[in-house]
Amino acid sequence: MKYISTRGNAPELSFAEAMLTGLARDGGLYVPKKIPTMSQDDIAALAGQSYEDIAFHVMKPFIGDCFTDEEFKGIIARAYEGFRHTARAPLVQMGPNHYLLELFHGPTLAFKDFAMQLIGQLFQFELERRKERVTIVGATSGDTGSAAIEAFRGLENVDVFILFPHGRVSDIQRKQMTTPDDANVHALALEGDFDDCQARLKDMFNDFDFRDGVKLAGVNSINWARVLAQVVYYFSSAVSLGAPHRKVSFTVPTGNFGDIFAGFIAKQMGLPIDRLVIATNQNDILHRTMETGACTKAGVTPSISPSMDIQVSSNFERALFFAYEKDGDAVSKLMEDFADGSFTISQGAMEWLREQFDSGRASEEETKATITSEYATTGEVLCPHTAVAVKVANENLSTETPMITLATAHPAKFPDAVEEAMGARPVLPPHMADLMEREERQCKVPNQLALLETIIKDRIAAR
Repeated sequence: MKYISTRGNAPELSFAEAMLTGLARDGGLYVPKKIPTMSQDDIAALAGQSYEDIAFHVMKPFIGDCFTDEEFKGIIARAYEGFRHTARAPLVQMGPNHYLLELFHGPTLAFKDFAMQLIGQLFQFELERRKERVTIVGATSGDTGSAAIEAFRGLENVDVFILFPHGRVSDIQRKQMTTPDDANVHALALEGDFDDCQARLKDMFNDFDFRDGVKLAGVNSINWARVLAQVVYYFSSAVSLGAPHRKVSFTVPTGNFGDIFAGFIAKQMGLPIDRLVIATNQNDILHRTMETGACTKAGVTPSISPSMDIQVSSNFERALFFAYEKDGDAVSKLMEDFADGSFTISQGAMEWLREQFDSGRASEEETKATITSEYATTGEVLCPHTAVAVKVANENLSTETPMITLATAHPAKFPDAVEEAMGARPVLPPHMADLMEREERQCKVPNQLALLETIIKDRIAAR
């Protein structure tokens, strides 16, 4: 199994090499050279299996010979042993033909745990085998950072630096990043928004002297291993509702496009997915792009669903790569145009995207109203991101095909917004009950690449 860059001008890599590399050296994102497929019999055989067994069968074709079967099974088992639900990703029925996929039973109460816990185990195994160490730098709009810190904290061969937008994450999200006291963990509050954090991260990868000097690695969803881990719960949930003998649809709260792109990969593998619905909040660049064919930045407006407050959805580049029939030069040109604020998608590529994805939008008031109404009618307490998706899913329900809406975070991670909407404050699980009393350790930094690189190098040297 080989991996190629979306911009067509970087070396082909193995799975392990692509994982440790993160962003390709031409600025592109790695994707499989060929997507493996599963037969209907293969998919049907997943019924009744544990989440870990499903994960092995779905991901193994993408791994190649980087790990033996026993090594990979051990990695998967260690990744998910800390989840607090035996099903790992349970389904809850919301109404006729509508189901909620709960992805918040991991250590940091967010869907990012499914990928990050796996990546932590993969990195640890591979780095120990190579006798190497790396510096992980991540950008987060809220949940990726805490999930990465939880996955890598305390490891001797990894230093972790997380950039998050100062004042633009929830108090719970911030505390999860700033209270771990492990020496290899560093939370950096950047003056700016998430797009600024993501831009500085990409700048570091494109500064090859710095990149090579600190052995930079990335765990944002630019890392293919992140996307691959998320493919699994599309299979586990669809099979539990009758796939492959029954089609299913998914609605996904979408910011950086990684989670819904994982759904696209599942569909390409043979999972009978009818519709993949992009759900955006008021920062609706993806919905506008799907409607108009023009991808135009419009600035980020802070919302009660901060993990979706994004205008540069990195993984959308992966979708464009397939829409343009794997033409790396065409993708490179689009990304060059986007650096100036906007690009226009060709008619053929736009037709392809609309065949693969639908989209919808929820305003702030609609998000709050959905939290209120769903609690009143179903008893379910939704985080604001999940509420965005439920609102959009309700507009796209079918009497023939089940709709699965991804519940991406525990409502207690956003207590103020949830309390305002439903009149009761969601409670953190017992293992996090004292989170708000824990001492914080963070560093506020300006939005300057040179200064960020200096801080990172100095902290590595001090270890």
